[in-house]
Amino acid sequence: MSDLQAYISERKKRDPDFAEGYDEGFRNFKIGFLLKQAREDAGLTQDELAKQLNTKKTAVSRIENHAEDIRLSTLEKYAKVFGKTLRVELID
Repeated sequence: MSDLQAYISERKKRDPDFAEGYDEGFRNFKIGFLLKQAREDAGLTQDELAKQLNTKKTAVSRIENHAEDIRLSTLEKYAKVFGKTLRVELID
């Protein structure tokens, strides 16, 4: 376990508000990061992706950096641009 992981684990144990906020924030960050990574893997700029999604570059940037409350329909559009299928899972 890295020093950062150890710190996060310990902080979550002693601070429930941090734990709740961290988990939600990390999920949002991860979605944005994965979408950015998919865009870069496809060799697209934010502007190029925005044109394919029929939106503005600022919207793509906002999603990549602050993916909270992203619509399922938006994720489906991203998947289509990348030639992928969106899969949603419920896990324990």
